[in-house]
Amino acid sequence: MKYYFLTLFPGLIHQYFGDSMMKRAVDSGVVDYEVIDIRDYSGNKHKKVDDYPYGGGAGMVMAAPPIAAALKSIEGGAHYPVIHLSPGGRTFTQQEGEALSEAEGLIFICGHYEGIDERFIQAYVTDEYSIGDYVLTGGELPALTMADCIARHLPGFLGNNESLSEESFENDLLEYPQYTRPPVFEGREVPPVLLSGNHKAIADWRHEQAVEKTRIRRPDLYEKWKRKK
Repeated sequence: MKYYFLTLFPGLIHQYFGDSMMKRAVDSGVVDYEVIDIRDYSGNKHKKVDDYPYGGGAGMVMAAPPIAAALKSIEGGAHYPVIHLSPGGRTFTQQEGEALSEAEGLIFICGHYEGIDERFIQAYVTDEYSIGDYVLTGGELPALTMADCIARHLPGFLGNNESLSEESFENDLLEYPQYTRPPVFEGREVPPVLLSGNHKAIADWRHEQAVEKTRIRRPDLYEKWKRKK
């Protein structure tokens, strides 16, 4: 999988891929990435990529020509999904992440200011995603959020494939509570069933806990899970 990030702030992307599991994935060849600075395609000496909105209003709008030029610089980019991060996009989910992990490459358009000229979106964007009903300063954090989730579905990214199947939102349930040493912390004990060595009892307990946790915290997911039973 290769990620392409079109951004005004390349350092944000490089920093994320320079640590932890994403760095290991890059080092091992599971993930590759390229950062394209939209300002390099501004076409003017001041590297200006925004302008006032037609019709008036607050803020500035990212112009279409520099983003289009940056996109066209990607060799073979016409074959990859072009993703625009926007509060107006459909909500990104675990299932969407799994589906997108099948792509050979993904292109993320990281907008700023009041947004991107709609004509670029109409001409080039194949998918618009939101990571939640709130507004952020730019598209870098949502793009990295998606990239991280998608990467977890790639073969070789996780050391234990079982980890993915038991995570939150798989099968529409939140993950069961986790415990580790010490067995007693500030008077709170680890549930005895986890120390029993009875694997079936542990599996049953974890499932019950996942169901109850989902029922209390995410009734919408709980109802979805019940309908599938």
